[in-house]
Amino acid sequence: MDKRSMKVLEYDTIVKMLEEEASSQFGKKKALNIKPLKSRDEVLKKLKETSESQSIILKKGSIPIGAAYEISPYVKRASLGGILEPYQFLRIADTLRTSRRIKTFVKDLTYAPIIQSLTEDLFILRDFEEKIENAIISEEEISDNASSELKRIRRNITLLKEQIRTKLQSIVSSSQYSKFLQESVVTMRQDRFVIPVKAENKSSVPGIVHDSSASGATLFIEPIAVVEMNNKIRELRVKEKEEIERILTELSNEIGEFYSEIKLNEEIIAEVDFISAKGKLSIKMKAQEPALNNELFLNFKNARHPLIPSKDVVPSNIHLGKKFNTLVITGPNTGGKTVTLKTVGLFALMAQSGLHLPCDYGTSICIFQNIFADIGDEQSIEQSLSTFSSHMTHIVNILKNVHDDSLVLFDELGAGTDPLEGAALAVSILEKLRNFKVLTIATTHYSELKTYALTTDTVENASVEFDINTLSPTYRLLIGIPGKSNAFEISRKLGLMEDIIKSATLHMDSDSIAMEDILKEIEDNRKSIEDERNESKKLLEETQRLKNLLEEKETKLEAQREKIISKAKKDAKDILIEAKLSSEDLIKELKELKEQVDEININKKIEDSRKKIKSSIDKYSVQEENLIKKSKSTKRIKELSPGDNVFVSSFGKEGTVVSIDKSKKEALIQIGVMKMNLPYSALDIKEKPESQTSSSSGGKSYKVKSMDIKTEIDVRGMDLESARLEVDKYLDNVYISGIVSVTIIHGVGTMVLKNGLKDLLKKHKHVKSFRDGVYGEGGMGVTVVEIK
Repeated sequence: MDKRSMKVLEYDTIVKMLEEEASSQFGKKKALNIKPLKSRDEVLKKLKETSESQSIILKKGSIPIGAAYEISPYVKRASLGGILEPYQFLRIADTLRTSRRIKTFVKDLTYAPIIQSLTEDLFILRDFEEKIENAIISEEEISDNASSELKRIRRNITLLKEQIRTKLQSIVSSSQYSKFLQESVVTMRQDRFVIPVKAENKSSVPGIVHDSSASGATLFIEPIAVVEMNNKIRELRVKEKEEIERILTELSNEIGEFYSEIKLNEEIIAEVDFISAKGKLSIKMKAQEPALNNELFLNFKNARHPLIPSKDVVPSNIHLGKKFNTLVITGPNTGGKTVTLKTVGLFALMAQSGLHLPCDYGTSICIFQNIFADIGDEQSIEQSLSTFSSHMTHIVNILKNVHDDSLVLFDELGAGTDPLEGAALAVSILEKLRNFKVLTIATTHYSELKTYALTTDTVENASVEFDINTLSPTYRLLIGIPGKSNAFEISRKLGLMEDIIKSATLHMDSDSIAMEDILKEIEDNRKSIEDERNESKKLLEETQRLKNLLEEKETKLEAQREKIISKAKKDAKDILIEAKLSSEDLIKELKELKEQVDEININKKIEDSRKKIKSSIDKYSVQEENLIKKSKSTKRIKELSPGDNVFVSSFGKEGTVVSIDKSKKEALIQIGVMKMNLPYSALDIKEKPESQTSSSSGGKSYKVKSMDIKTEIDVRGMDLESARLEVDKYLDNVYISGIVSVTIIHGVGTMVLKNGLKDLLKKHKHVKSFRDGVYGEGGMGVTVVEIK
């Protein structure tokens, strides 16, 4: 691509915007190296990547590209036998963790096959991550848990220190030595425990002098009684250092074996971050993927220049390459002609870089092998070239290198010299490009170019609209309509005397006057047609509004009708249940009579009553059966599964399947607090409305998810806000699942993450209490939480 043209089209500003959206140094570096591509297949793939990234962000959120560092130099050094520093291991662990989280996040995103395929090659070293987490606390501190030997050495050092302090404390508090001391304190000099002795009493306190105060009045003496213990501590310090070096050497040797895998991980993280940045930029610009065509034409629907604020930009519909290959744009200065040129050129560069375009659906663009733009006043002082000479030098270069698959953009073609000669040159240049069938857009003030566009095939006029009443441009591009010179009208509006304006018209030739009159008539007709079209559009919108209103009323009436029918069915079922309950009371009374009268007579009466009851029940059962038949909400059972919702017709109630016995074709059903075994024939599957089904499905998913909740969550490497959100969501799930105690792994570091999470736990509604981890649980690097 022509670098000068890319610069004047402000492509570098788009690149900078893309870089700002990247999260890692890998991604930023890759964004800064983006270039327009010339292969249709490559461009199509890059556009699809951006679309996948956009979909992921909108559906699931940004890909978790957290802490990621350029660790391959460290690993390379380790592979050559070098020993890495603790801070380097921490960066390695962070980057490995980022790799793992990216792979897990993208794993099930079937709608993003390109990104999914890319992340499949990420190398995971979970065990090594845990080794580093257990061994290294901070950039300078190795954990006691790094090895049993290191723990033993440090424990011995701690015990010896206590013994020394105890011994020295007894010395400084004794009556024998306290009078010789400057202060009754124990301090340290050169990593050894000492006491401050007055200089004149040096001989009274036997020991080794390690330091003195600035005035020389105080000597810091190590008493003979603790010299041997201090020596032991020094020996242990040497052993501690040797053990730390051994641990770091072992870790270095282990990671050094994976140099090629780590290098590949860096490249994949960079690519994923770069693709994610493209998706973020697309959403920020409210952009979408354009269609790619093979016919060398472009069609932009409501194209918005990406560098103009959305509240100020005026969308343009621009098309070129089908009915005409050359577009001549006329209109007033600051009317939007140059913005139109830059929009077209920048859109072409962005699309061929795999970036989405801020435009509407239906936009189509082709692949250009080169894009040339001659825009702006670039007078060269060093070469002593005039504005015209500077532009002409560039135009000569364009004409030498242009091909039929190029895009050429001229701003004020032929300007900067005699108008007649400039117009003639402009027409000749456009004609040359037209014969090459090159897609060309040129802006101009020359009337000769308007005439050329009106009289030449495959050349079309366009103009930027100007409101003569407000004396300001509207920035709308009107293709097919040449721009009218508004000099006289503007002068008249500004108060120039009418006799001067009339005199000026006498100096114009008749052809020019006729052309201006024609353009005025065209402009008036266009405005009239546009006003009528806007009126028709308003009538259509009002008609559509009324139609929507009627449809809404009809929907409400249908809902009311369904509600009335549903209430009638419920009332009928209530009557049936009441009848059954009355029957049971009657039978109970008859049984009581049985104990008081002759058994034969009462049995007869009972039988008569049973017949009467049966008749009553049959009557209501028929009503119930008719209601059930009319309802479309149930269907016969073919097979059942635990958790299914069923309708128990004999009770007129809904229940849930607890368990099934396929051999007996029976199911244990729960209705409220009651459970009973019922045959399949007594049950109906309850069909739920779509919204309910969806909800039920979601509930089921949530239940399964709750059952899978782990008793610990690892938020190391996250920023505080992300960690708070993760922990808050995790505590909600833990509470629902019934877990009573969980562990939050946050590490130590700068304590920001730990303290921030503690603030959250203090106020959380599900937290009963919390505490720091103890030895064996993770120590200061974890917090144990009790759930209410």
